[in-house]
Order: sequence, then structure tokens, then C-alpha cells
Amino acid sequence: MGIPRPAVVSTKRARVAELAKQMPGTVLTSLSHYIDMEWMREAYRLTRKDGATGIDGQDARVFAERLEENLQELLDLAKSGRYRAPAVRRVHIPKGRGKTRPIGIPTFGDKVLQRAVVMVLEPVYEQDFLDCSYGFRPGRSAHQALEALWKGLMGMGGGWVLDLDVQSFFDSVDRSRLQQMLRQRVSDGVVTRLVGKWLNAGVMESGRLSYPEAGTPQGGVISPLLANIYLHEVLDLWFHEQVMPRLKGRAFLVRFADDAVLCFEREDDARRVLDVVPKRFGKYGLTLHPEKTRLVEFRRPPGDTERKPRGGGPRPGSFDMLGFTHFWGQSRKGNWVIQRKTAKGRLSRALSSIARWCRRHRHLPIAEQHAQLTSKMRGHYAYYGITGNRRALSCFRHLVQGIWRKWLDRRSNRARMSWEKYGQLRGRFPLPFPVVVHSVYRRSARA
Repeated sequence: MGIPRPAVVSTKRARVAELAKQMPGTVLTSLSHYIDMEWMREAYRLTRKDGATGIDGQDARVFAERLEENLQELLDLAKSGRYRAPAVRRVHIPKGRGKTRPIGIPTFGDKVLQRAVVMVLEPVYEQDFLDCSYGFRPGRSAHQALEALWKGLMGMGGGWVLDLDVQSFFDSVDRSRLQQMLRQRVSDGVVTRLVGKWLNAGVMESGRLSYPEAGTPQGGVISPLLANIYLHEVLDLWFHEQVMPRLKGRAFLVRFADDAVLCFEREDDARRVLDVVPKRFGKYGLTLHPEKTRLVEFRRPPGDTERKPRGGGPRPGSFDMLGFTHFWGQSRKGNWVIQRKTAKGRLSRALSSIARWCRRHRHLPIAEQHAQLTSKMRGHYAYYGITGNRRALSCFRHLVQGIWRKWLDRRSNRARMSWEKYGQLRGRFPLPFPVVVHSVYRRSARA
């Protein structure tokens, strides 16, 4: 039996990683020779098949009808320099509070080729990226970032949290600087030429084609990696190599893509960094939101918790990170601990999404509605189901039940859905109860 194709590509990627590890800071000039048909097949396998279509309307099923020919054509065009990056189709998805986020959708073939390039760049930059970044990296997750943040702040007894908010990050990236950063580590002509073409690809929105002068389309397969490369230099390296050695107290950084918090033991350190960080970002064409970027006093509340009643004394500050509000609360034993709950904006967004779905699909059979709602709720629990957040999860379930009843009641003008009838229906089709998927207690037991 031959070696499975994914194993062949995995071996090549390990070879790239070892090369980058042995040559830190060295410019790698020859990487594209790893990209062959086996590599392209694996890139196709890893590309999501149920995503929205690009400007050509071609989905994964159509692409697969001539799979070998399509992959070979992509490979030949890329290697020869004749590949032309198609424009991305821009759509806007709800962000909450009436706002939307622009997403660029490449064609399916473009997604496959972007995946192939990510597969060769990722092993290189994984040797360079610092432990403080968690977004869109293999083997790393948002929950690991949340755990690092919790442990770091608990270890310092709280402190001062600088919550950074970059305005329109993906639309503001300086492309020339990004390409300079890329060439400092990778100068393979095939790879750098493709990245340049993707950065300069047009944007199709409402039938109109435009060519923005800055930014990288949020939604592209390669965009998260490019964002990490950019912010690695703008923030991560700067903070660890230039800022931390000049501080008087302890400090650490946690970043997930463009969502970042800087935590300080001392107020004077935090305020000094707050004064210079907008200039640092401005140097790279990025702007920090003047209101959302804020310094939060997040010290452990003072006083003996056994003598101080619950709720007494000044309220400590709070901040949001990765969909959770972080705040100081008292444990069952009366100790001050950092607790997390679903952020109000994220809860509202989740409920609005449920309400829109129930309104559009209220005429589906009850069993089918129940199956879909169950899936959506379990997805919510899978992310927000962390230790200490059960109350917010229970609130979510309660409100979803009310939303479902409301739209079931509007299926017909004649047969109204009474609470008694709805109670019977809930007995037959119960919605799932909250589950703490990410339990610190289970994790401690395994350790």
C-alpha cells in the first residue's frame, strides 16, 4: 500500500517547518517547488465545500466535475505567473446593533489556490509567531486565548487592561508594508507574486467593480495569515522586544487576530503604553478607535471578603474579549475570582439570528424546526459553554423558547399557539439544556 496523499503533503510541510526553524531570520527563496499536484489535491480537500460562491457562481460540486483538470490549470497558471486573481464578491453580514461587516468571497478555484499558498507559508511563520497570538493558527483556539488571559490576570491579582480596538483593520492594511514584511522571510517569486495579485484583486459589490488602495479582503482564505504576519510586527514583536523591557512591573499580551488586550500590573506602565500605542499603529496605517480603545482598572477588589458583604464596596471594572465580558466576582467560598459571561452584544446578535431564522422558517414542520434550533443552540453552547457562564446560557435558552413560541403563534391567523399548547409541544420537542463544554474542572482532572 502506498502512503496516503495527506501524509505525503504533511511530510513536505514538516520539511518546510524544519527548514524555517533551522534558519530563523533567513529569507527563504525556494518554496513553490513543494506545490505540486499532490499538494493541490490536499488543498482542495481542506477547502470548505459549502461556502458561498464567488463572482463566477461556481460551487465545489461544479469544480469537482473536472477536478484534475481544474487543479492542473490552477497549478500551471500559478507557476507560470499567468494566474489572474478574480475579483471578490463583497457581501455584508449582520454584526449587531444594526451594523454589518463586509466579507469578500473569492471564487472556489481561488480559494483552493489560496489554501495551497497558506499551506506552504504557515509552517514558516509558525516558527516565528509568538505564543501571545492565538487567532487562526493550527492547534490554537479562542478558548486557549481566554484561558491564557484568565491565568495571566489571576496570577497578577488583576491590574490594568488596555483594550485595543482597531478601526476597519482588514480595510486599512498597508499593502506595500505587508509585502515588505513577507519578503523579509519569503522571497519565492511564485508565492510573493500570488499574494500581490490577491491583495490587488478588485471588489465586486452590487454589480460594480472597484479597486481599493488599501486592505486585504476579510473572508479570503489567506487573509487571516496575512493579518497575523502584519500584526506580528506591528504589535507582538514591538511589545515583547521594545515595550516589556522598559516596564517597571509585569505585563503580558493576548491577541486573537485583530482583537487584542494588553495587561499591566502597574498603572504607570499602562498609561505610558497607552500614550504611544496609537502612534505605533498609525505608523503602519492603522487607527485605534478613540472611544472603544480604553484603559480599564481591573484590580482585584480590596478588603477581606469574609467581613465584606456581597455587593459591598466599589464595583471593579470590566472589559470584553472574544465575546465574553470579564469581571470580578466572588466564588462560592467568598474569594474574588475573574468570571466570564456572554457579552450583551453577542447575546443580542445570537438571539436576533434565531429570531430571523424562526420568522423565515415558521411554516416548516415542527420536527424540522426543532432539529434546526437544537443544532443552533448546541453550536452556541459549544462556544459560550465555559465554567461560570451557566446563567447566561440558561437566559439564552429561555429567550429562544419565547422567540420560537412567538413565531409558531404566527403560523396561522386562525389557530393561535396558547401557552398550554406550547407547553405540550415543549414536552414533545424539548430544546437542549445548557452544557458547560469547556470546564476548568474537567481540564484540571485530566491534568
